[in-house]
Amino acid sequence: MKNIFIYTAILSGLIFSGCNDSFLDRYPKTSLTEQNAFTSYDNFKTFMWPCYNIFTNNTIGTSVGHRGQESHYLGDVYAGYLENKNVNGFNKYAFQTVGSVASGNGWDFSAFIRRTNLMLSHIDDSTMSPEEKDHWKAVGYFFHSYWYMELIDRFGDVPWVDKLLNENSEELQGKREPRKTVADKVLERLKWAEEHIGDFSAKDGPNTISQDCIRAALSRFALREATWRKYHEMGDYDAYLDECIRISALLMDDYPTLYEGTDGQPAAGYGEMWTTEDLGKVPGIILYKEYAPNINATQLNYYEHTSAHWVEMNQATVDLYLMKNGKPITNGDSEYEGDRDMYSTFRNRDPRLYHTVIPPYKIKEGKGEYPTWSYTGNLADREYIDIMGANTTCSNPGVGMKRLPAQNWSASIVPEIPRLGTGSFISCRSGYYVWKNYDSWENNPALNTADKPIFKIEEVLLNYAEAMWEKGEFDQTVANQTINKLRKRAGVAEMQVDEIDGNFDTERGKYYPKGNTEGVKVDPVLWEIRRERIVELMGEGFGFYDVRRWRMAPWFINKTAKGLWMKKADLPADMKLLNEETGTADPSGTMTEGYVFLFNNPIVEGKGWLDKYYLYQIPTNEILLNPNLAPNNPGWD
Repeated sequence: MKNIFIYTAILSGLIFSGCNDSFLDRYPKTSLTEQNAFTSYDNFKTFMWPCYNIFTNNTIGTSVGHRGQESHYLGDVYAGYLENKNVNGFNKYAFQTVGSVASGNGWDFSAFIRRTNLMLSHIDDSTMSPEEKDHWKAVGYFFHSYWYMELIDRFGDVPWVDKLLNENSEELQGKREPRKTVADKVLERLKWAEEHIGDFSAKDGPNTISQDCIRAALSRFALREATWRKYHEMGDYDAYLDECIRISALLMDDYPTLYEGTDGQPAAGYGEMWTTEDLGKVPGIILYKEYAPNINATQLNYYEHTSAHWVEMNQATVDLYLMKNGKPITNGDSEYEGDRDMYSTFRNRDPRLYHTVIPPYKIKEGKGEYPTWSYTGNLADREYIDIMGANTTCSNPGVGMKRLPAQNWSASIVPEIPRLGTGSFISCRSGYYVWKNYDSWENNPALNTADKPIFKIEEVLLNYAEAMWEKGEFDQTVANQTINKLRKRAGVAEMQVDEIDGNFDTERGKYYPKGNTEGVKVDPVLWEIRRERIVELMGEGFGFYDVRRWRMAPWFINKTAKGLWMKKADLPADMKLLNEETGTADPSGTMTEGYVFLFNNPIVEGKGWLDKYYLYQIPTNEILLNPNLAPNNPGWD
């Protein structure tokens, strides 16, 4: 049978299209009633297909959507890792433009919660075997829990709805349950699902919810909840760390191999995770979003070839990437050449940077060695072309994954990077253009077919490493099992735990305990574990979850967003340099070189991260409908 993800979008519009009280009115009158809609295994499978849309629902930051800048990039934009290249695209949390909302905001109990509760309510009356009933109960628990993971992360205390409600249900006027209570119920359900889900892939099809998917969700949730409880001073987090370690170790045993890629660049397996047509053949992939020609469309790759793509990286995030020798750029042994030109900024850096941001180059336009371009004759201009591979065809479709020089969909080439500005294709203001989904081989601009990962072993390795540190058990053996596997694939020197002390990176980040506005430097080893997570998962939507659970949001978000170092004479007329003393664009206009100005320093403007942003606002209309939801989250009243 075809992969379940291919048909989800179609079926969700045709089958059981509503989950409200009148859903029976939408059944075909001659075929389905509530009495026969939940009878057989196939009935349950068909009814649950639309729940797979949870992985493309943009409420969840790690979901993949139609365009990356409206889905999985956003979480890292909000975290301050990435930027919006538009002149008015400042971080809404840095500049306190997050307004009060009357509805929405992710407060939703009608879609996935109601659908799973409806399905669960009919399992016992079905004709399925006990093993099949347990299987669908486990699948239902997975989707119910996966949505509750988001509700807890956003709102903290939330109502617990585990049965089908109608307009007369007293639970509609119920209070919010404490976060701990709800999280413990989610953990209990996921563990039950892990133990009871069956192996029904022959019936469900490949790439569907399995025991490994449940374990991957458990690994993510347990770490997230444990560290939230620790750094938000709630206590009672050890059991969650233990669970993360237990479940992650099982997955690590079952998925011992990382994908190395096929295209030949350094860290090819890392980059091709987002540019490979069939992730079903890739080691380490637990669940993925499949795209297929003429069935389901995505424009993720297409947008990154056009002027419509607005995601860029700032200088502070570029500075987080290690050198290939495993040292941060602030370390005296890093051999870093400085950031006074983009070539030296990228030289000998972690190659994962090259798969995330277009490296610098310069070519001559016009027919030469290749159909529409040739080398300049300056060896420096081709340094990163030689690393990533030459765009030999300059065509649509092209050859290979990421190739230089870059091109748009009409096969027009970009003569050099950095390419500053906002109007032309493959341009940005910071100079660091993000191209995580970019490749050369997909030829239909409206229908790209590279699959996208949902759960993969790389995240699990990072979860395990972090949880082991939090338990005081991280050592060289754990580093070798986790972080050094990722570094080996990337071509970066291994982490040596015993050499990491307070001087390893003197510019390491800070976290902010309650009431502490100065911040406390993160432990040196923990900072390197977190750095590895940031780099490995860059652009995948984890950032806003992470900086909030670590209570590090001010450190990332309150910085002055700046681009690469440039000479003023090389800037477009409408761009300015940053005066680092004032945190604003060069007020006198006399600077001759400096970092590119993106946005003012939020603190200089009297703004910056507010503690109330750690939790989202409950929409005001919801409290009007149910006053028992009050009070709102701190700071939102």
